[in-house]
Amino acid sequence: MFGEKFKRKYALSDKGVSNTKKGMAWTIVVNLLMMTGIGLLYFMMQSFISTLTDGTELPNIWLYIGLTVLFVILSLITHLMQYHATYGLVYGEIKGMRIGLAERLRKLPLGYFGKRDLADLTETIMGDVNRMEHVWSHVLGYLYGSYVSTAVIAVVLCVYDWRLAIACLWGVPVAFGLLFGSRKMAKRHSEISKAAAVTVSDGIQETLENIREIRSNNQEERSLTNLYEKIDKHEKTLLRGEIATGIFVNAASVIMRLGVATTILAGAGLILSGQINFMLLFMFLLVITRVYAPFDQSLALIAEVFMSEVSANRLMEIYETPAAEGADVFKPDGHDIVFENVGFAYDSEQVLNGVSFTAKEGEVTALVGPSGSGKSTCSRLAARLWDVSEGSIKVGGVDINTVDPEILLTDYAMVFQDVVLFDDTVMENIRLGKHGATDDEVRAAAKAANCDEFVNKLPDGYNTPIGENGAKLSGGERQRISIARALLKNAPIVLLDEATASLDVENETKVQGALSRLLENKTVLVIAHRMRTVESADKIVVLDEGKVAEQGTPDELKKQNGLYAKMLSLQAKA
Repeated sequence: MFGEKFKRKYALSDKGVSNTKKGMAWTIVVNLLMMTGIGLLYFMMQSFISTLTDGTELPNIWLYIGLTVLFVILSLITHLMQYHATYGLVYGEIKGMRIGLAERLRKLPLGYFGKRDLADLTETIMGDVNRMEHVWSHVLGYLYGSYVSTAVIAVVLCVYDWRLAIACLWGVPVAFGLLFGSRKMAKRHSEISKAAAVTVSDGIQETLENIREIRSNNQEERSLTNLYEKIDKHEKTLLRGEIATGIFVNAASVIMRLGVATTILAGAGLILSGQINFMLLFMFLLVITRVYAPFDQSLALIAEVFMSEVSANRLMEIYETPAAEGADVFKPDGHDIVFENVGFAYDSEQVLNGVSFTAKEGEVTALVGPSGSGKSTCSRLAARLWDVSEGSIKVGGVDINTVDPEILLTDYAMVFQDVVLFDDTVMENIRLGKHGATDDEVRAAAKAANCDEFVNKLPDGYNTPIGENGAKLSGGERQRISIARALLKNAPIVLLDEATASLDVENETKVQGALSRLLENKTVLVIAHRMRTVESADKIVVLDEGKVAEQGTPDELKKQNGLYAKMLSLQAKA
């Protein structure tokens, strides 16, 4: 019952399966104890009726009082244990799952996030986990425990009278059979609803991110209308799903409750024929008041179990995506970066093909070429943010695909074109480059990156909050903070991807001078569109359509009169 298929079906860990077993066990105990209480009531009634009808001695009232008190105490204890097993333990499992998801996402290659829509991923982490939490806590333990306890109760009832047992319980398998028959429909509605929810999240995110463009082009009404349409569509898909599953759930509940009528009819017929006495029918009527109770909550939520399979599959897709793993030791012989016949494909599109070059330690190697030639891809492959499809990349003779990315990146400092800042102070955003760096170290790196000029104008200087993703700063200021991070980290390998693209000529010159002084004796890989920013590079690698077209010093490439010379000439004319 609780094999690997069960784990995957409900996206459970080994601990989650163990917790489900505990919840199921205590549910069985509670359900059987409740039936024991009904049995106690039955024997009490039978004793008192026998005293009235047959004149037998009055039963020991204190014995029944004692048993009743014991039943109440045991009932309280078992209910508390059931609550802890089905709720308390599950909340710990949810905490573990969220942490586990974060750890898993941390180890996935960057290419995975390029393939996944951000709103879809957010919906998985938040919405799908919340849905599974509800299923784990409210349904699984109750449902599977009720299966077992009802089977035990059915056997006991059959011992008393198999005819009344059938009349009492026939509706349970029929009701669940009806619900399981609607399983595919519920799953399909869940998939449609989930897709609509992701579309809404996408629309909201897109509207917020592009609010300036929307307003500047007077497209507020059109944008909001489009968003309203997405929300309305999501609402309609939810309503259709709720109505469809609600019909089956209510029909199943009615069918199950028909067992009350069939028990009364069958019991009345057996009493009239003299085959049973009234007390036996009375006991079965007492049982009916309790036997359906374990299924009440589970029956109402069984459709959610079916729909949860979609959420579970989405969660398991994250866990089953191969992580970027490797050795936890990185001891290269120097920091030369060597590309050997590297190929890389994004989905089915080949981005790089047979790329070979060496970025030597202590030198600045520049990657240039037309847009889409593979420059940024090379820099990301060099840091193992993506894994190569063909060939290899070695740093100091060590294949980076054999090293854990987190260990590998301790030797890298990166400044990409798209700067990401946190809603914190300037000081803490720069300190991200080196955990535990002193304020003096942060200021020194900031000064080298030419940050002093704008930071000193802020209300609280380096302690000024800069807003979400640095919203209070200009593009050039954000870029300089990113450069300051790289300088603070002081790693032996530095990757600069369009690092000076947002700076004006004056600031670009200052930052280039700072980089030239502070990146001495490091392996520097620079990516730029502006030819004048790489004229001082020790080596230039020219990429074109994912292949190395030329490579050499700036002077050598000028003399070849090839693609580099052509790009240089075009930018000079521009």
